[in-house]
Amino acid sequence: MIPHPPHQPPASARAFPSGAPGTAALAEHVLATGHGHWWTDRSDRPRVVAVSCGDHALLAGDPTAVTPAELAPLARHYVDTPDRFLPALGTAFEQLVPWERMLYVHRAEAVAPRVPRGVTVRRLVPGDAPALAATDPSMAWIHSTWGGPAALAASGAAWAAFRRDRVLAVACTRFLGSRYEDVACATAPDERRRHLALACVTGLTADILARGHRASWSCSRDNRPSRLLAWTAGFRLAHEYVHYATGAALPTAGLARAA
Repeated sequence: MIPHPPHQPPASARAFPSGAPGTAALAEHVLATGHGHWWTDRSDRPRVVAVSCGDHALLAGDPTAVTPAELAPLARHYVDTPDRFLPALGTAFEQLVPWERMLYVHRAEAVAPRVPRGVTVRRLVPGDAPALAATDPSMAWIHSTWGGPAALAASGAAWAAFRRDRVLAVACTRFLGSRYEDVACATAPDERRRHLALACVTGLTADILARGHRASWSCSRDNRPSRLLAWTAGFRLAHEYVHYATGAALPTAGLARAA
């Protein structure tokens, strides 16, 4: 497929909804922040459009207008797309795994967090970038939709729990939409079950409300800790859906990417 600059989406980007919660806000996030990628099947009157950020992607249009090889840019992504694209995706990648998801919207008062002594919870500022970059490797995904720790620290869209100069937990806007901001959080493995994520999420959702937006939360149906945290932080289930985890591109798709 043909790439397009993040801030210059193709006209067919209108295929993605505006003002939607959860991962559906991905397209608006790419347009607002410049972090992500757009693709179409052709430059004039495209029939297929895709947008990706981090390891998530949205795909829309006419599946008969694109070959499996042209879908190679969506390898190793979580793809949210209508069922009509499944045959093409199934022949483009080594695997295509359905992933049941739950979408929550912030609607209730959060349970007051009990922050341990010696821990400070506050909004991230640009000077926090080195501390954010030094977090446990398992937390690195948290800044992937912002292009790295420096951009997330400067975004004004993240809160963190600190002990001295060490970041213990982070909550951030993963996808910034025009109406909703989808929230994500990560905690260092040795600091879990201490209300740190809850404290960060509570601060972040207050900021989101002050911006005139509403917070949403997306997680796997099987991720019970995430579901429990969402409920405790005041999020309530809106609906369930399925997206698809793609594997590596099959050899024919890889040839298209290299061309």
